[in-house]
Amino acid sequence: MPKESVKKITKKRKTASKAASKTIQSRKKPDSGKKTGKKPRERKKPSLSKLLVKAEENPIISPSTHNGWETWQTFNPGVILLDDKVHFLYRAIGEDAVSRLGYASSTDGLTIDERHPRPVYEHQISAPVFNPYSFASGGSFGGSEDPRLVKVDGDDRVYMTYTACDGGLGVALTSLPEKSFLQKKWKWKKPVLISPPGEVHKNWVIFPEKIHGRYAILHSISPDISIDYRDDLDFKNGEYIKSFYNPRGGGKMGWESWIRGAGAPPIKTRDGWLLFYHAMDKDDPWKYKVGAMLLDLDDPTKILYRSREPILEPEEKYENNGFKSGVVYVSGAIVKGSDLFVYYGAADSYVGVARTKLNDFLNELTKGEKVKLEPVKIVKNKKNVR
Repeated sequence: MPKESVKKITKKRKTASKAASKTIQSRKKPDSGKKTGKKPRERKKPSLSKLLVKAEENPIISPSTHNGWETWQTFNPGVILLDDKVHFLYRAIGEDAVSRLGYASSTDGLTIDERHPRPVYEHQISAPVFNPYSFASGGSFGGSEDPRLVKVDGDDRVYMTYTACDGGLGVALTSLPEKSFLQKKWKWKKPVLISPPGEVHKNWVIFPEKIHGRYAILHSISPDISIDYRDDLDFKNGEYIKSFYNPRGGGKMGWESWIRGAGAPPIKTRDGWLLFYHAMDKDDPWKYKVGAMLLDLDDPTKILYRSREPILEPEEKYENNGFKSGVVYVSGAIVKGSDLFVYYGAADSYVGVARTKLNDFLNELTKGEKVKLEPVKIVKNKKNVR
């Protein structure tokens, strides 16, 4: 791309970013200046968030000044454990404002041992033209966003769902053989859009194991869990998953009054499928927070346990100083030995990790009351009602 075009894109992006910041600032409540004379009440930190400790090494991936395609932002990684090594495909934005995916790996889960100088995946777009959907979704003008990686038990392929932005925001699916992934031969299968065209969808995850012999794709938390079961993952031309998303459907707890969607692909545990999810508080709408729930192993539409408070919040400097301040966005999680590693984007600019003992985390999560499942009302004889 000519240098003049890059300069124009950079200028437009900075202008749009400033405008967005002014809008956000104008919506914040001004300080009245009144003094109440009361000391601010210290908020007790929930036990689960105490257990999940952010690494001293954070951020473990930051923008690189050496590579033009990742000079601005590196965040929201898809993560997979293969051959006892942690592999990352992280989202990166650089000088031309296109969102691409870079590769990194770690032996211990905390220290990056290898990082490729070139992107390993790119969703083809005709030209980097300013797109309000994509810009609001992390600051790019289009491309591939927020990958989730999974290997389904019994398959020899690594599947990746991601947000494709080439006019709107939809969920795309691609894959490649596990052997090719490990050999770093990035010959991805041609991606297919699995969400309906013309609709905005994000945060779809594939279960790492078939359920009753069928592939399972979790595509909505509204706040009910919506899952599509399939005999295969070969989407034919014109075949899409119909999904309903109502972010303000919300949970019963204040901190998750606006549920944004699923985080990392579910992890199978002794107590159920462990699922992380993103939510916002109507009284604290400027921050993304992360919750956890356990889903029934046989019927993952049933929520067994749910964290009463966020298990991860934006508290550190690198989580509040970046393109989008106050955001922690979990897109990858793995179990290595007895440890649970949770990987997340921080301020839409960096990659962070938090770690805990899996059994300790599960013990604390299952201390709460079981969620009471309410009967579902069935609507009959009405068109377009699923």
